[in-house]
Amino acid sequence: MSWDKELQELNQRSVLADAMGGEEKVARQHHFGKLTIRERIHAIIDPNSFHEIGKLAGVGSYNDAGELINLVPSNFVFGTAAIHGRPVIVSGDDFTVRGGSADASIAGKRLQAEGLALELKLPHIRLIDGMGGGGSVKTIETAGRTYIPRVAGWDTIVNHLSVAPSVSLALGSVAGIGAARVTTSHYSVIVKDTAQMMIAGPALVDWASLGEVSKEELGSSRIHTRNGSIDDEVASEAEAFDRARRFLSYLPNHVDELPARTDCDDSIDRKSETLNTLVPKDPRKIYKMRKVIEAVVDEGSFFEMGRLWGKSIITGLARLNGVAIAIFAEDPMIYGGAWTADACRKLVRHTDLASTFHLPLLHLVDCPGFLIGKQSEESGTIRMGSTAFAALGQATSPFCSVVIRKAFGVAGAANTKPGSHHHRFSWPSGDWGSLPIEGGIEVAYKAELAESANPDQHLAEIKARLNQLRSPFRSAEFFEIEDIIEPADTRRHLCHWAALAYRALEPGSSRFGYRP
Repeated sequence: MSWDKELQELNQRSVLADAMGGEEKVARQHHFGKLTIRERIHAIIDPNSFHEIGKLAGVGSYNDAGELINLVPSNFVFGTAAIHGRPVIVSGDDFTVRGGSADASIAGKRLQAEGLALELKLPHIRLIDGMGGGGSVKTIETAGRTYIPRVAGWDTIVNHLSVAPSVSLALGSVAGIGAARVTTSHYSVIVKDTAQMMIAGPALVDWASLGEVSKEELGSSRIHTRNGSIDDEVASEAEAFDRARRFLSYLPNHVDELPARTDCDDSIDRKSETLNTLVPKDPRKIYKMRKVIEAVVDEGSFFEMGRLWGKSIITGLARLNGVAIAIFAEDPMIYGGAWTADACRKLVRHTDLASTFHLPLLHLVDCPGFLIGKQSEESGTIRMGSTAFAALGQATSPFCSVVIRKAFGVAGAANTKPGSHHHRFSWPSGDWGSLPIEGGIEVAYKAELAESANPDQHLAEIKARLNQLRSPFRSAEFFEIEDIIEPADTRRHLCHWAALAYRALEPGSSRFGYRP
């Protein structure tokens, strides 16, 4: 007896699965500038590393003799693979079969992908390109019933966030459960123009009498990278894959490991003389904080996240002498660096990421306080600011700060981590207090100025007197600040801190779960 017939059928089924939705649907995918799911998987992983799971799942059709005629494969493809030689789970929607709709997939495949990522403590990369998860109205007739909504396995997706890295790439029109899968991740990317994300598509919006809109008007990359639903937008799928791979390179495989320390050719003693003259003497003039970041971290290692939202705070990952760190800094070019409600939301997620994956946390400080004014009050800035402070205080990672210029008010107090002993430095340009003297001097000295024969001259004399006392060196005398350093030497000091911080890192779960 031979198993040749069965082996032939196995090969036939594999070939049909590789064909996805057929030549016409594949051509249509390419026509719109998008890769197929199988092309995407092989583009993001290390060569020849994909081990597919559930390839034979789908809907078969048979002749009267019970022989297979055709197989429409499940439109969800997943398996194990490697990225930078490290094992991962990679999964994705096949838009060439029923538009990637979740009701057309085999539900067990998606549950298995999420479950394996959790139980095997593997990073999970989701390549998402599908419209909806609840099925169409037609599903009622084909199933013979309707059902009350539930999201099977959602607890697995959320629990995975506290165990291993999760990356979601929006690569096409994504709605419903697909949109939720994009946002429930540590890092998300959307491809400009060819991808959109929305709660519900244009037809449903129109039915609800909310107007006729296109998918781009509903859920373009411009919308969701400005409101914080998605971290970053890119110009192509290739760029999305590159950013996903780079993001993972800073993180451990899971929380029971530490981030790998890499070799570094950038000298820790490298001085950046331009930093000595970067900060203007005039406190109303601005400078580029990203120049500071690039100058002090390992060359080319800064990986910014969320650049297009919460823009008064810059967040990203970097390395200091090979040690992976999380970094945040105020951007004086946006509201002078003042904390907005969105910037605080962004900082909470970034702080949680650092805590979850054992990344030392660096703050480059130029904070004039919370943004003030009517709009700031209406957006609940103080509430989100309090949440950001709670997250910073709960962070389990070693912390360090460098005061570049301003540190005023409640938000300015983030130059310290509540309840922690840590390294803290200041440049000679450091300037701090409950509020800038320029903003409070006329109120504080109102009576004295009213009695003066020459109020303008008297005000100038008061300013000159106070400016002598606001020197950071006076604060250093009282140990209000631990060290004042030459700006050009900042990298050397931070590399020393990073080496000590790395020694103090401990693997294991954070004492609180990651908040998506």
